[in-house]
Amino acid sequence: MTLAAVNITIDTTDPDALAQWWATALDGQLNPLAPGFFVTVALPGGPGLAFQKVDDPTPGKNRVHLDFGAADVEAEVQRLVGLGATETGRHSMGDFGWVVLADPDGNAFCVAPADHP
Repeated sequence: MTLAAVNITIDTTDPDALAQWWATALDGQLNPLAPGFFVTVALPGGPGLAFQKVDDPTPGKNRVHLDFGAADVEAEVQRLVGLGATETGRHSMGDFGWVVLADPDGNAFCVAPADHP
């Protein structure tokens, strides 16, 4: 038996709006499989994102978050903030730096240089 990662699923109170935001942010294909309950975003070259309606998302720190690479981190951070993300922190370890943001639902994700492993 072989497993394949199909979607990374994110709980949200508004799957339609959050899926639309991520589709715009990542230039993905929006697939409203069950509008208002379960919406996916197909992404080129990898697993997609899925957004599932929950009445009350788990509060507190994310135990899992998404990491993205960008050729120009600052330009990408500004673009994402312009779309509605919130910058929540900047970190570095040696010569490696990354920016932590939150999507409109408060889910954390990071943007780092694409050429860094």
